[in-house]
Amino acid sequence: MANYTIIGGDKKEYGPVTGEEIRQWLAEGRLDAFSLARSENDTEWRPLSTFPEFSSLFAARPSAPPPLTALPGRSPDGGREAALEAVKNPAICLILTGLFNILLSLYGAFEAVFSPVDIDQQLAAVPQFNDPQVQKFISDPQVHHFLHLLYSPAILLTNDVFTLVMSILVLMGSLRMKALRSYEFSMIAASLAIFPCVTSCCLIGLPFGIWAILVLRRPGIKGQFK
Repeated sequence: MANYTIIGGDKKEYGPVTGEEIRQWLAEGRLDAFSLARSENDTEWRPLSTFPEFSSLFAARPSAPPPLTALPGRSPDGGREAALEAVKNPAICLILTGLFNILLSLYGAFEAVFSPVDIDQQLAAVPQFNDPQVQKFISDPQVHHFLHLLYSPAILLTNDVFTLVMSILVLMGSLRMKALRSYEFSMIAASLAIFPCVTSCCLIGLPFGIWAILVLRRPGIKGQFK
C-alpha cells in the first residue's frame, strides 16, 4: 500500500499517511483537489486531483483550497513534539560526546605545553621497540628526526586545538539538534562525530553520530526544524 506526504494550508508537511487517511480527510473537507501531495515514489509535489487513485473523488473543482488546519493525530504541535522526542536522546549523547572531547583536547593541549613528550623515553618503555632490528630502524637519522617532529609540542598542540574546535562544533550542533534548530548544522555535527580522527582519538562518537544521522533522515523530521 502506497504512502503519501501532504502539504497543509499552514505550509507544513504531514505524513507519511495512507490512501485511506487521505480519502477520509477529503470526505471531512480537510483536503481538496488543490492540496499538494506526493507519493513515496514521487520526487515532485502535485495536486491530489492529478492522482488517478483520488481523481474519482472530485465531483467538481472547488473555487479555492481550504486551509488544512488540523489533521487527526498529526497537528503541527503534535508533529513537532514527536520530532523533539525523536531527536532528544541522540542529541544528548552527542552533547556528552562533545563535552568529553573538549575536556580531552584541553588536557592534551595542557600536556603538550607543560609536559612535552620525551619520544626516546616513550620508545624505550615499549618492549617491542627493544628489538635490535627495530632499534636499528628508529635510530636512522631521518626516522629519528621524523618521530621527534611528529611528537613535538607544536604538532601535538596544533592537533589538540583542531580537535577542540571540531568538538565545539559538535557540541553547538547537537544543542541545536535538541531544540530542532538549524537542520544543516545538526547534520554537520552528527557527521563530524563519526570521524574519530576529527573529534578525538577514540570511537565514542561513532555510534552516536550514526544514530543521530539516521534520526535526522527520518520522514517528517527535517520539516520540524526552524
